[in-house]
Amino acid sequence: MTQDAAPLAVRYGRWLFKHRNKVFTAFMLALLLGLPPVTVGGDWRIDRWFDLLGFLVAASGQALRAAVIGLEYIKRGGVNKQPHADKLVTGGMFGHCRNPLYVGNLLILAGLFVIHNHPLVYLLGGVFYLTAYHAIVAAEEDYLAAKFGADFTRYCTEVPRWTLRWRGLGDTLASMEMNWKRMVQKDYGTAYFWLAGAAVLLLVERLRDAGYAGQAPTAPLAALAALTAVFFVVWRLKRARWFQTSNG
Repeated sequence: MTQDAAPLAVRYGRWLFKHRNKVFTAFMLALLLGLPPVTVGGDWRIDRWFDLLGFLVAASGQALRAAVIGLEYIKRGGVNKQPHADKLVTGGMFGHCRNPLYVGNLLILAGLFVIHNHPLVYLLGGVFYLTAYHAIVAAEEDYLAAKFGADFTRYCTEVPRWTLRWRGLGDTLASMEMNWKRMVQKDYGTAYFWLAGAAVLLLVERLRDAGYAGQAPTAPLAALAALTAVFFVVWRLKRARWFQTSNG
């Protein structure tokens, strides 16, 4: 399908696929830094439980990403910043969800939104990111359908686009070996940025609530410093090719 003949969602998805790192990051920073975190029910003690809930939701998204990348990785960067695939990957977590990495991303975003808890963050962030990922998937599926034809059509009938097919998941996890080096190498940046973002949000909350029970923001600051130190250690190891493996 030509660029001009493609549906609007596909054309928007192709544009987002090319510029998503800059667009997604800029939108997230504007959203979370432009609006102040909101205390749940006006009670900082209740707010701490929501912080924990948000962290667990985001951590579940990171765990899903780890399983995807560690079991059978698919390159999501494309070629020339456009969707591309040398083969149709249907193994690992891709045998249970067609877009598990994007589902993981959405869970991470949802967790950060819960920690922040501003109504406009839920509204604007939810609409933007759900629409954006829908468009990117539309662009990718347009490409895959054209390249793999009946094989991709059959894959779509067997595996859901967004939800997780639980049947056989245990067998899949048991039958495959986790590539820990690949998982860390490919996803340490994602893990760092959302964890650092959560730490910054918690720091802002602690500064806001400093008048309550004499709280000090030492824990978020310590967490941010530790995360940053680990990030640079992994970055250096990656540059030294310590994570290099025979299967990616």
